[in-house]
Amino acid sequence: MSSPALRTALAFCLSLSLVVGLTETASAAPPGLPKTVETSGIEFINPRTEQAIRRGLEFLVRVQRPDGSFGTGSNYEGHVAVTALAGLAFLSSGSTPGRGPYGEPLERAVKYVLDNTGPTGLITVPEHRHMNPMYGHGFATLFLAEVYGMTGDPRIKDKLKSAVKLIINSQNKEGGWRYFPVRKEADVSASVCQMMALRAARNAGLSVPKSTVDACVDYVRKCQNPDGGFSYMLNGGGMGTQSLPPRSAAGIVALYTAGVYQDKQIERGLRYLQDQSGQPEQMRQEGFYYYGQYYGAQAMWYAGGDYWRRWYPKARDELLARQNPTGGNWVDMTVCPEYGTAMACIVLQLPNNFLPIFQR
Repeated sequence: MSSPALRTALAFCLSLSLVVGLTETASAAPPGLPKTVETSGIEFINPRTEQAIRRGLEFLVRVQRPDGSFGTGSNYEGHVAVTALAGLAFLSSGSTPGRGPYGEPLERAVKYVLDNTGPTGLITVPEHRHMNPMYGHGFATLFLAEVYGMTGDPRIKDKLKSAVKLIINSQNKEGGWRYFPVRKEADVSASVCQMMALRAARNAGLSVPKSTVDACVDYVRKCQNPDGGFSYMLNGGGMGTQSLPPRSAAGIVALYTAGVYQDKQIERGLRYLQDQSGQPEQMRQEGFYYYGQYYGAQAMWYAGGDYWRRWYPKARDELLARQNPTGGNWVDMTVCPEYGTAMACIVLQLPNNFLPIFQR
């Protein structure tokens, strides 16, 4: 992730309790949210959407590399973040490693991520080790945690525990995370990646300290601006402290995944998204279109009710219109087609409710 574009895109870009103290709160559906998807007459995944998802997943199958990885271009070949996101897209269809229509490519993706989990717990490939590896680590840990929670695969547990320990031990004094596994700086985008990974790991039965979660919640809260949006960093200056829809959606998701549901700051954040991004296509600010769709859809999914009913059909229809009519993929000029396709497929499949981290 050497380029500034990917550094921010994967940070931005880019699903019950996290801790013992939150078990009763987070193990059930949040108050006010339905346990099943409310359709209210809306056909969320219609036949056209099903076809688009199938074509997108088939594209990912075709371009998977022999070693199980995904990603093209000088900076993204074999990138663990892109590989993890493709894996999450397959899981969102209901397949698991070795089972279902996408069981075989999932198995290869899991093996690739496990093979690139180092002795310190950091998940990265050697050529990406000095390229802001915490983003890839967060997505890869989330992927392994989801697979472990769905299958109990014994190959995963020890390496997942090591990956989670690295996240816990690299949290900085502000309560967040940044580019490298050191206790130095923090930003909202890197922090939400780690928080989602920790949530998924806790859902799968691993231990996560309450203090880690509480510190992250405190950090994210401090990043909210008076308008309800979220800044990129507490002391970033300039653009870093401005509210923008993509990073604001990430801030909301960070709070939800930490077990915060009924909260005035979340309501302010949701209103900000509605006011600033009433149309999901406006989430493309800064060029991070798929990041905005990914976190925007998650924020509205967790919020449920009218938030979700208004958001998803617009996001769905725009994504369908952007799909490559011949290749079945989604074009992303910032990262790579595999990244855009995986993100689009994850968003479109949210109503499936298959991924444990998104289950209500």
